[in-house]
Amino acid sequence: MKSIQPRKQRRWLYRLAKLHERHKLLHVTLSKDLRKKYGKRAIRVRKGDKVRIMRGEFAGHEGKVMEVDTKKGIIKVEGVTVTKADGSEVLRPIHPSNVMIIDLGEVDDVRKKILER
Repeated sequence: MKSIQPRKQRRWLYRLAKLHERHKLLHVTLSKDLRKKYGKRAIRVRKGDKVRIMRGEFAGHEGKVMEVDTKKGIIKVEGVTVTKADGSEVLRPIHPSNVMIIDLGEVDDVRKKILER
């Protein structure tokens, strides 16, 4: 991104960003003990990771990641729901910059390779 104009930055974010660029936007900060263990500050969030919400209406809430939407750049956390007008409960989307990973889900070969880099 080279422009300093907010409208062009937003256009890039919502329309022009390619899939591999969107992956970078889904990186979430690690807790202090995970930082020490793996020597990394942030890692891409995945379904099954346990996160703590740090900002907003649900600050302090901990839960598992139920869904990661790469296209919209949001995640949905277990237990973070809002009630719709018809009375049904739906998961509320959370921006990845507002959460912290406190426990990695399953660490498979691909993720292990990423953490060892």
